[in-house]
Amino acid sequence: MQKQELAEIIDYTLLKPTTNKEDIKTFCEETIEYGFKTVFVNPYYVPYAYELLSPHGIKVGAPIGFSLGGATTKTKVAETKEAINNGAEEIDMLINLGALKSQEYDVVKHDISEVVKVSEGLTTKVIIENGLLSHDEKITAAKLIVEAGADFVKTATGFNGGGATVEDVKLLRSVVGEDFGVKAAGGVRTYEDALAIIEAGADRIGASGAIAIVTGGKSNAAY
Repeated sequence: MQKQELAEIIDYTLLKPTTNKEDIKTFCEETIEYGFKTVFVNPYYVPYAYELLSPHGIKVGAPIGFSLGGATTKTKVAETKEAINNGAEEIDMLINLGALKSQEYDVVKHDISEVVKVSEGLTTKVIIENGLLSHDEKITAAKLIVEAGADFVKTATGFNGGGATVEDVKLLRSVVGEDFGVKAAGGVRTYEDALAIIEAGADRIGASGAIAIVTGGKSNAAY
C-alpha cells in the first residue's frame, strides 16, 4: 500500500489532556498537509477543529466516554449529541468495561446501542481496550458490538495499557466477519507496523504518530 493510500485510512488523533488551542491549530494544518481524511480531538475542541477542517472536506471525530468508559449511558448519549451538534461526523465510544467484566452483557449492549441510535447513521466505533481483556472477553465484546449495531470494533485508546496487536486484530476480524469494521489503535507507530496490522485485518488505524507512519519515520507519541 502506498503511503498516500495509507493516509486515507488513518484517523489522525490528538487526545492528550494538556493539548492547547495552538496545538490543535498546528495539528489541523498537518492534517491538511499530509492528506488525512479524519481526525479525532477531545470534545471540547471539536468546534474549533471543525471550523478549520470542514472547508477541506476533512471529518472531525469525537471520543465518547473517554478514556475509561465508566460514564453512564445517559451521559454518553448527551456527550454524543453535543459532539454531533458541534460538527463531529464520527463517534468512537469506549465500552463499559466494568459492566463487561461483571458479565452484565445486556447493559453493555444497551450502552452501545443508545449511542448508535443518537448518532443517526454516522460511523460509530466501539473501543474494547483489548489490553485489559481476556481472550474470551475480547470475543464477547466484539459480538456485543456487532449485535448493538455499531460499525467498528476498535482495539484500544492507547491510554490504559496495551494496544493494537496483529494477534488481536486477527481475532477480532475472525469474530466480526469480513463486512464489519476493525480499527487498530494504540501502538501503531511505523509504516511497517501499519502494513502488518492491515494484513491482519484492520481497515482503519488510529494514531497520534500518523505523520511518522506515512513518512517512514518513527514515533513515540501516545495515541
